Amino acid sequence: MKILLVNKYHYVKGGSETYHFGLAKLLEEHGNEVIYFAMEDETNYDCPQSEYFSKNVDFNKRMSPIQKLCAGFHALYSFDAKKKIEKLIKDEKPDIVHINLVHRHITLSILNAIKKYNIPVVLTAHDLNCVCPTHTMLCNGKVCDRCVKEHSYKPAIEQKCVKNSAMQTYLAVLEAKNYERMHMYDKIDFYICPSDFYRRQFVESHITKNPVVHWVNFLPIGTQYHLCENIDDYFLFFGRLSVEKGLMSLVKAYHKGNFKNKLYLVGDGPLREELETYVKENNLTGKVVFTGFQSGDALKKYVEKAKCVILPSEWYENGPYSILEAIAVGKPAIVSNYGGLPEIVDDGKTGFICEPNNPDSLCSCLEKMNSLTDEEYHKMSVAALEKAKDSCDCEKYYDKLMKCYKDLIKAKGGKKYDIIENILANKSRN
Repeated sequence: MKILLVNKYHYVKGGSETYHFGLAKLLEEHGNEVIYFAMEDETNYDCPQSEYFSKNVDFNKRMSPIQKLCAGFHALYSFDAKKKIEKLIKDEKPDIVHINLVHRHITLSILNAIKKYNIPVVLTAHDLNCVCPTHTMLCNGKVCDRCVKEHSYKPAIEQKCVKNSAMQTYLAVLEAKNYERMHMYDKIDFYICPSDFYRRQFVESHITKNPVVHWVNFLPIGTQYHLCENIDDYFLFFGRLSVEKGLMSLVKAYHKGNFKNKLYLVGDGPLREELETYVKENNLTGKVVFTGFQSGDALKKYVEKAKCVILPSEWYENGPYSILEAIAVGKPAIVSNYGGLPEIVDDGKTGFICEPNNPDSLCSCLEKMNSLTDEEYHKMSVAALEKAKDSCDCEKYYDKLMKCYKDLIKAKGGKKYDIIENILANKSRN
């Protein structure tokens, strides 16, 4: 089978790309052919399909008023992406298209090109862009589900929820309304949500009549599921140092508990300076350790040596790889009771669940972790490992996905190639 994988970034930028490239490897290991469509970027991995990639639009760079206007229209509907993916489809003739992140850069304009050739489309929802103008369900730093519950984007406009900007919020709402008008989400045949929480948001929003399922993210081929030895007894967070991850609550909880264990913050991000200031002002220097960005074997070592991994997010996480990777090596986890996190961690069995935005609750979870006997800790580690084996197995995921692909292709009548050839033949006659 030939699968066209679509993602705005063709390099590893976050969890969605971990999934995207992991899926490519999984498909190829089973004898399938994978081709790609993405944005042009100098950091992209080498790819035979790069000549088809759509132009890059960086919304974070400084722009003139005219450039901002052009970028705004591009975010609504990219004619460039539509034209280029259609050329790729005509040349490569994929059996199915699997979409990951596309909003505002590639845009859903590509669906009109794909549907022209009767090709099934699957989307894995890594964020909430389909149901929320901000894509995070965050408004002024607080979670907000009003647009989903009220089936209206009026709350977004009232609250200027996109970067507190009336213009940016209006453009995001215009994008959502435009997709609604064109029934874009009904042009996606099958939705995969890594958390059941995300699945429920999609169902409640009524954006599509097509199937929306919850499948936990798989861990890559070659993942070694095992318990770790020689633990160094420190607490660990790894990931982006940003406000929504609940890191200020974490350092406050750590300060409150006066723990002997060190707290390692592995990663970098916009909140680092504020965190370092808090650490210095509260005499935590040397106890809270900032390692900077780590990856590969260095990051793996930090995870394997940790007592537990902590993700006290203050937004609706989906199915974060940081926790999945941690439980795959038997690490108990402490997470907040938001989004998909409590679906991964069983409170008291594979870790502990704290209340979000609540340093006292988080401190209590840290104390519980420290109070475990060696036997209780080992039991929790084994339970975490077994959950990872059961939930994140890539072969089980592949079997489900291939059945989905085949069923969707069968439902289309297997007429994709005939349609492509007829369109090409008609163009040549004209």
